[in-house]
Amino acid sequence: MHKDIIFTNFEEEAEFLEKPQPALNLIPDWYKEIDSYMGKTKKPDGQGKTMGTIKKCLPVFDCIGAGYLILLPTDLWVSIDENGKQFFEWPSIRLVSFHPIDQAPNHPFVKPFDYPKFLNPWGIKTPKGYSTLFVQPFHRESLFTIMPGIVDTDKYFAPVNFPFVINDPKFEGLIPKGTPIAQVIPFKRDGWKMKIGNKDNIKEMKNIVTKLRNFIFDSYKNQWRVAKDYK
Repeated sequence: MHKDIIFTNFEEEAEFLEKPQPALNLIPDWYKEIDSYMGKTKKPDGQGKTMGTIKKCLPVFDCIGAGYLILLPTDLWVSIDENGKQFFEWPSIRLVSFHPIDQAPNHPFVKPFDYPKFLNPWGIKTPKGYSTLFVQPFHRESLFTIMPGIVDTDKYFAPVNFPFVINDPKFEGLIPKGTPIAQVIPFKRDGWKMKIGNKDNIKEMKNIVTKLRNFIFDSYKNQWRVAKDYK
């Protein structure tokens, strides 16, 4: 049974702009283009081990396809002024504002100037007990990096904005409409308590590793992987 996650436009103009998409609808080109096996042949490596590429790694695929993507609603042009500061231009709805650098002067992402922020027009609502993780889209080349965050979207039903940095402080050029700007992953809020594993846990892990090595191809996929479903 599917849970509902509701994306709602905050800006009237957003109806005509890019809509969020399940991440599985927008698999990156590099992943689609790579062959599944080194040498383009499904065979062992001569020692009984797989010749699979990253495309056969289901944890990577599940990460790429997790949740939903919020897309840049319009083109964004990046320029540099006479002081070396990047500034932004766009054609329609308000797209970028700024946070003073003094709000996070020692953050690992810090650049010499104020932090820009994507003004996301989409509010998100999740079922009771579910929050949302907002992260930089996984395994995708990007000119920028957003600061990740978690919002309790079952209670806070309003747009969440995304502070970001341009990775190259000297970059000038176009970030095109439709570029993924945030990966949206709903999750259930559970309480957790950390423990250190014992001998029984070690035995369980060794048994799994042994079973993993019983098959040359798709061992994890066929024995343990559970399909994730985001519509």
